[in-house]
Amino acid sequence: MNKKQVIISGAVLLVLAVVVFIVGFSLGRSGGENDSKDKAGDDKKVVTEKVEEDKDLTEDSEDDKNSSEETENPTEEVKVKKKKTGAVSKLDTGNLSETGDGYEGTKGTGKFNYGEALQKSLIFYELQRSGDLPEKVRCNWRGDSALDDGSDAGLDLTGGWYDAGDHVKFNLPLAYTVSVLSWSLYEDRDAYTESKQLPYIEGNIKWGADYLMKCHPEKNVFYYQVGDGGSDHSWWGPAEVLPVDRPSFKVTKDNPGSTVTAESAAALAATSVVFKDSDKDYSKKCLEHAEGLFNFAYETKSDSGYTAANGFYDSHSGFYDELAWAGVWLYMATGNKDYLKKAEECYDKGCQDYNWAMCWDDVHIGAAVLLARETDDKKYKSAVEEHLDYWTTGTDSGEKITYTPDGLAWLDQWGSLRYATTTGFVASVYSESKMCPAKKKDAYFKFAVSQADYALGSTGFSYMIGFGDEYPKSPHHRTANGSAVNNLNDPKEARHTLYGALVGGPDSNDGYTDETSNYTTNEVACDYNAGFTGLLAKLYSKYKGQTIKNFGAVEEIDEEEMYVEAGVNVEGQDFVELKAYIYNQSAWPARSADNLELRYFVDLSEVYAEGKKVDDIEITTNYMQSGEVVGFVPFDEEKHIYYLSVKFSDGNLYPGGQEHYRQEIQVRMRNPEGAWDNENDPSHKGLSLGSTTVSEDIALYEDGKLVFGTEP
Repeated sequence: MNKKQVIISGAVLLVLAVVVFIVGFSLGRSGGENDSKDKAGDDKKVVTEKVEEDKDLTEDSEDDKNSSEETENPTEEVKVKKKKTGAVSKLDTGNLSETGDGYEGTKGTGKFNYGEALQKSLIFYELQRSGDLPEKVRCNWRGDSALDDGSDAGLDLTGGWYDAGDHVKFNLPLAYTVSVLSWSLYEDRDAYTESKQLPYIEGNIKWGADYLMKCHPEKNVFYYQVGDGGSDHSWWGPAEVLPVDRPSFKVTKDNPGSTVTAESAAALAATSVVFKDSDKDYSKKCLEHAEGLFNFAYETKSDSGYTAANGFYDSHSGFYDELAWAGVWLYMATGNKDYLKKAEECYDKGCQDYNWAMCWDDVHIGAAVLLARETDDKKYKSAVEEHLDYWTTGTDSGEKITYTPDGLAWLDQWGSLRYATTTGFVASVYSESKMCPAKKKDAYFKFAVSQADYALGSTGFSYMIGFGDEYPKSPHHRTANGSAVNNLNDPKEARHTLYGALVGGPDSNDGYTDETSNYTTNEVACDYNAGFTGLLAKLYSKYKGQTIKNFGAVEEIDEEEMYVEAGVNVEGQDFVELKAYIYNQSAWPARSADNLELRYFVDLSEVYAEGKKVDDIEITTNYMQSGEVVGFVPFDEEKHIYYLSVKFSDGNLYPGGQEHYRQEIQVRMRNPEGAWDNENDPSHKGLSLGSTTVSEDIALYEDGKLVFGTEP
């Protein structure tokens, strides 16, 4: 038996990395910044490795006619360990996969496969979900999140969608999204049925509508936002381990918010309409909330209490367009002409700019389309046609929207594709109606097709993630990016494919940069996909297309989500002192290591040869950043194989920043007045003095299941 020589290491390793970041503000949109440092160090260590790194904290942006920018600087990139062993996702995804099992359905006659595009656009909303997810899901990298939403108000405000690449729930764009998805289902139910996407469009609408009804707990009270934009944007990581406080914000009769309550009324009224035949009880429930919210908005006609969203989702067009939009949907839901009267009254008082686009802030064109249909009044037809002429052939006065060299109708830098495809949806609906003059039908519909095709790749690049051969790989999206270190530049390319998401889109010259930091043109949002989904359903109705059988955002896990780096601090004839780093870079889904255990296997044959037992071994901790040493546990008592158990149950190890995704421990094992032989210890293989390396002979267990390393 080889006895160890006493080797005392006096080397001190010092790693210092500093990142300074500046968050820029411009164009009236606000955000937050946070310069905090993560440290791992202790003067009691035999060998000290001090890591002091500034977090690269980021800000996100939402869509606004006047928007701001943010800047971020990279820190040292964290190396991703490729997977050799480990656990699979715990989520129940059945037999779904990214590739699926081939195509099914009617082969399309359009330039692109609109069936597949529609299918993927719908799954995007499932990837944006907040709250307690269903038992069966179509994604293996999204899990439950934000389960305490509303607790500050004594309410359950869980559910809904995260707005964009951040984790705030802004109810104005969320309600807009529900209303437009419902409108699409109202117009093209057969398309969803034939493409087998009806359960998914209905499920998505219900997911949003259920949340909006939770936000309306009593008369004249509506919670319009969960999460603070400033603090939310100061952290970059997955939704499942979101560490920031999430306050709830409400409007009341004394401090009203007519825009957001009216938009939510429209969303729930539209939901009521599309579920009227299939689920009467649910339809009735939605209608009750819709009527209450509409009355609240109509009676107050003020946004004085709508303040938390300032700088993110200000209502530039006012509340009359939302009241008109809600009023006409309520008329369609009830047949009550008082709602129609109020819709027309509010339409006349609201914004009627023909040279903008339907979006979360301005829904008057949508209201005009429906009012034209319900009243046959020329003024609504004229308003819609002037708007669509501006976007297509030009108005009578010669005004026409800017077109990029490659054919995108370009309105604004923020979400250029969102505006173009939503206008395409409006054009497709109107062009197929009896209201549209025959001479304009072709121009309007061709425009709609051209904008959808641009988004899907007519230039050779698809702006829908996961569709086609070339598409964005680095969207500005925290959870898809999957950073474990609170840094949007690490990793450079998203760890997950955000299937179906429509990115903001190019500039007025077709310029586009696929970088995570490019939030202006490379962010995604629920409202971006809303009108786009409607347009795809309309094109499916005309051109058909195939969908992918058994498709889901279910990825192969090719990285070690949790692993160990270890080395020897110092060793002697009767002891060894270990240093180990335990990493949690989980992303399928991201999670806190609440039940993680490290096992360091030792062979105590030399101890038993001296007539001693395992209880004679002294265990001391020199430094424990996290975790608790349990002691030695038998593994193979006959051969005197034991393992040192260290458990991490304090929730401190999670992929949420430099000080959280990696935890350090230093443990000494000593055989007093006896011998200690490292060479026969199974977990000592490959360990070096004074440095650490990934050790697959040290095992990690999550909930008792081996997720990294090997057993003897």
